[in-house]
Amino acid sequence: MKSIIKQKFSVSYHYDIHFTSGLFAPENRLLSDFFAERLAAGGAVPKLLVVIDEGVVTCHPALIERIRDYLEHESAVQLVGEILRVPGGEAIKNHWESVDRVIESVDRHGIDRHSYIMAIGGGAVLDAVGYAAAVAHRGIRHLRVPTTVLSQNDSGMGVKNGINYRGKKNFIGTFCPPVAVFNDNLFLLTLNDRAWVSGISEAVKVALIKDAAFFDWIEANAGRLRRRDSEAMDYLIFRCAELHLHHIAGADPFEFGSSRPLDFGHWSAHKLEQLSDFEVLHGEAVAIGIALDTVYSAITDMLPPHDAQRVLTVLQELGLPIFHPLLEGEGTVHPLLTGLEEFREHLGGRLTIMLLQAIGQGVEVHELDTAQVLRSAAALQEGVNLVS
Repeated sequence: MKSIIKQKFSVSYHYDIHFTSGLFAPENRLLSDFFAERLAAGGAVPKLLVVIDEGVVTCHPALIERIRDYLEHESAVQLVGEILRVPGGEAIKNHWESVDRVIESVDRHGIDRHSYIMAIGGGAVLDAVGYAAAVAHRGIRHLRVPTTVLSQNDSGMGVKNGINYRGKKNFIGTFCPPVAVFNDNLFLLTLNDRAWVSGISEAVKVALIKDAAFFDWIEANAGRLRRRDSEAMDYLIFRCAELHLHHIAGADPFEFGSSRPLDFGHWSAHKLEQLSDFEVLHGEAVAIGIALDTVYSAITDMLPPHDAQRVLTVLQELGLPIFHPLLEGEGTVHPLLTGLEEFREHLGGRLTIMLLQAIGQGVEVHELDTAQVLRSAAALQEGVNLVS
């Protein structure tokens, strides 16, 4: 008698990233055409629940009415009467209330698996609402409208959703791709300078590990980017999103292994965010993490010092930080070392860290010399000049 039945199947995912200006302007038919193309002949008209970041509503007070006006006469989708407003930033990921509100609205409005939940906001709102969409009815179709530099070039593109738990970043979450992403560059115009600049760190990250020519472009255009040149930012977001998507499609999108190359600079960034009670923005923490891992790569003779100095200089020219006082400390109780162990756990037990061996070329290692990690942090604190 046989005692085992083996099962294997694969699921194909397809979603598009759209780039536009004025998504909800009456003359912009992108969203209208999207719903029309997906309405099954003779099928029921799907419902749409919209969830918006409070910060976006503050900066765009007419947005809710524009959404209602845009969708009022649509025949391919039915906007439910309630448009949810939720807190933005890490606040939405640190508590269950907003996720519960989304799920409760799903129940109250009869949102089914063929309906849509649209999240409009920064990366944290997309993460939390995406998680609610993934677990309600075991999966409701999720639309993302990222409104920050960070979310348009990175987090809004991927397949991960999640919330924080017990002080740990993204401890609870899912892998569930959106059905579409709509990048509207007009949302970026109301970002403050800090939010505008911090999102650029993810572009620096992906350029450093995948595309030397893109890093050269960022280096040459650092001034334009810092001065809020929209044409330069449009290109940066498109290329950054393109590189992230190429990696997701060609590697391990659901992270069954322990390798996460796109987390270059993130192991210390996640700990720094937590230590600061999320006062340090994610993009700022990633910039500091990039600086730390770049210096480590240089002092362990993996990366030429000149290349490492280029990285630090570009970060500073963009207006990004490369150190924070919370990284000060010594010995085995240093917060960085705690963060390293937490990252090991998050990866599934085997530490895999992306470092640099050249601009545009990352290399994975499975151990870090803790003494050299502390030496790298101390060098950043002292204002390191790697080519002096």
